[in-house]
Amino acid sequence: MNFTRSDSYTEKVNAQCQKLVANIRCVTIFDGGECVKLSARNVLKGKVKSIKQGAVNSEVIVQLSGGLEITSVITKTSVENLSLKEGKDVYAVIKASNVILGVD
Repeated sequence: MNFTRSDSYTEKVNAQCQKLVANIRCVTIFDGGECVKLSARNVLKGKVKSIKQGAVNSEVIVQLSGGLEITSVITKTSVENLSLKEGKDVYAVIKASNVILGVD
């Protein structure tokens, strides 16, 4: 497939990505009064934009600062346990052993 984007769109996305990368940090979670540290350093704060419920999994779209979106597919049980709903502040924690690249 060949996707065509305008130069201004590409520049906007690149600028937003650079801002997000600058905000990547280590995260510490507090659970039951205890501090839990994660090895994942890629933590992006955003708000739940939408949740599409499936039979087993749900697709959660998170709106990041600057207008970019990231999508996570999690179980329906996780959506319920996290009390996710549109507008709720969330953190997208990304831990990947592989990064896939694409070119035009």
